[in-house]
Amino acid sequence: MRIPFIAAAALALLAGCATPPAERAPIQLTILHTNDHHGRFWPNADGEYGMAARKTLLDRLRAEVQAAGGYTLVLDGGDINTGVPESDLQDAEPDFKGMNLLGYDASAVGNHEFDKPPAVLEKQRQWARFPLLSANIYRNGQRMFEPYRIFERGGLRIAVMGLTTDDTAKMVLPANVEGIEFRKPIDEAAKLLPELRAKADMVIAATHMGHYADGRHGVNAPGDVEMARATRGLDLIVGGHSQNPVCMLQENLRNDAYVPGTPCAPDRQNGTWIVQAHEWGKYVGRADFQVQAGRIELIRYQLIPVNLKRTVEGAKVAYTEPIPEDSGMRAFLQPFQDKGQVRLTVPVGETVGVFDGDRERVRKQPTNLGRLVAQSMRDKTGADVALMNSGGVRDSLPEGRITYRDVLKVQPFGNQVAVVRLTGAELLRYLEAAARMTPGSGAFPQTVGVQMRIEGGQLKEAWVNGQPVEARREYRLAVNSFTATGGDGYPKLSMHPGYLNTGFVDAEVLRAYIASRSPLKAADYAPGDEVQRK
Repeated sequence: MRIPFIAAAALALLAGCATPPAERAPIQLTILHTNDHHGRFWPNADGEYGMAARKTLLDRLRAEVQAAGGYTLVLDGGDINTGVPESDLQDAEPDFKGMNLLGYDASAVGNHEFDKPPAVLEKQRQWARFPLLSANIYRNGQRMFEPYRIFERGGLRIAVMGLTTDDTAKMVLPANVEGIEFRKPIDEAAKLLPELRAKADMVIAATHMGHYADGRHGVNAPGDVEMARATRGLDLIVGGHSQNPVCMLQENLRNDAYVPGTPCAPDRQNGTWIVQAHEWGKYVGRADFQVQAGRIELIRYQLIPVNLKRTVEGAKVAYTEPIPEDSGMRAFLQPFQDKGQVRLTVPVGETVGVFDGDRERVRKQPTNLGRLVAQSMRDKTGADVALMNSGGVRDSLPEGRITYRDVLKVQPFGNQVAVVRLTGAELLRYLEAAARMTPGSGAFPQTVGVQMRIEGGQLKEAWVNGQPVEARREYRLAVNSFTATGGDGYPKLSMHPGYLNTGFVDAEVLRAYIASRSPLKAADYAPGDEVQRK
């Protein structure tokens, strides 16, 4: 059919006057993030962190972004569980329900989500009104959790994929992960990324894998840096697990002496931004992005301290302006705090001096607390040698009055003390494995009863009670049940014919040891030259 001349001319005129569709205005998107909460729903004795102050801060930030025409997404890097007795004794109910009130959109699944039996995890999943995400955890060949969730903000589609360290299987009790497979997260991410890029304008990984500067992960499974380098298509990684503030001094050099309230530059690897907000809700991370025409630009990044303090002339002084607690959140959490206190304020004994369980030190060198814990196990079992994985030491013991709460903060996992009879040759092989554990990892050994000379991660000599280890002689080694079952990568001892699980809970063993020797002097447990490393 021919179009009449006049009609054709009119169409041509209209076509010439038509304007192209306007490009969509840039979208301002703010990602707010935390990680490694570890049961810290309540502020500490100095009034630092806590969910009630975090609620105030998150509400302020959301209101500020909304007033500027932007949108927010609140993410967590996992490990909601384990670390504070008030939370541990209540299966982290205040923490999961508190995160609902804080308005979290999603969380990665952390390894500590498997610290308790499967029934507890299922209960926690029911409490959470936000998705727990992990693409690489399988049960009976099927993914156990949602691999990702797509959120919409102002017409922008944001895919959030969850990933969990494949070290998890060796970091928890085997019974808690029976039939569960932790596949390599980098492989799972690579499989999903094409699908997510087709569905979303922006792709974020909420991970619990750890940030290891320049990819130097030691005995740990590969982390966020390694994943960013191995894949293409991730815009942002919101991480957890290594529990450090990711603030870079320069390319591949992290500022491990970061001062709260000072500028923080996130890591950047292979086109992917990497962020992590230390631990315990000490900070809320804020990443402000502008998204337009497929281009995603980071406009600003900061770590906002939540009432963190420093000591000035003997007084605690806040680094930044104090953040008041939200009264409604405080009221919600108060009954959980009260319930826990009833069970935890029972006095155990006294100490003279501080027993050091600081994460940065206890995982890199022998400390008096590491030796105290090992000695309590040795004393209870009558073993020749005791070894404690430093990742199982979660806090320091203060000077002065010690309560049951203080003990449970040090050993919150409820492991049992085991003892195994080994020949000298077997003991040497075990100590060789211990010597290879990278300083800084949770596998780093705290020992008593044995003297070792280690060079370059290799055991050169070992003595027990001042005598060289004899290959055919029998020795008794005390460890916790977690380490005995191959936890933290140690050789598995639980199937050894000389293995015995005593059934004594580690925290109870430590409590009884302190009570029977109170007042306990920290100086008596100071590390000497028993372990020499070069």
